[in-house]
Amino acid sequence: MNRGGLGARSLNIELQQALNAPGDVKVERFGWTYRLGDKVMQIANDYDRDVFNGDLGVIDRVDIEEGELTVSFDGREVVYGFGELDELVLAYATTIHKSQGSEYPAVVIPLVTQHYAMLARNLLYTGVTRGRKLVVLVGQKKALAIAVCNQGGRRRWSKVKEWLAQGAI
Repeated sequence: MNRGGLGARSLNIELQQALNAPGDVKVERFGWTYRLGDKVMQIANDYDRDVFNGDLGVIDRVDIEEGELTVSFDGREVVYGFGELDELVLAYATTIHKSQGSEYPAVVIPLVTQHYAMLARNLLYTGVTRGRKLVVLVGQKKALAIAVCNQGGRRRWSKVKEWLAQGAI
């Protein structure tokens, strides 16, 4: 969930303040403040730059005069003009959906009833399995109970059973 007091957007703003204290060099674009040392995520595929949706990096250079910043993605530097920063968001906190396919040493998952629509067993499972060494659930017991009991989603309709019966697969 992106919105709300415990949404990824609010958590990113708070965590940025705590983990990467404000310095003199910053860029404000598209509703975000970017600083040297910030953890960021690419949110769109960019084949020309060879960076893809979900890639994580760290801002290692901000050049106000040139109007660009440089992000290091696993040691590979990618330069963005300030007008292209809509491809990046802070990544101190991210949604479970954005974390699919990734693993992290530690994961903190807020569970509150204000995000009722997102309280589903499959999302909780996905979030919990992102953590390699440590997973911390923070929030309301009621929200956890709802998530565990809610199988979520709609029933999926496909022709797989029919195709198997016909020998098509």
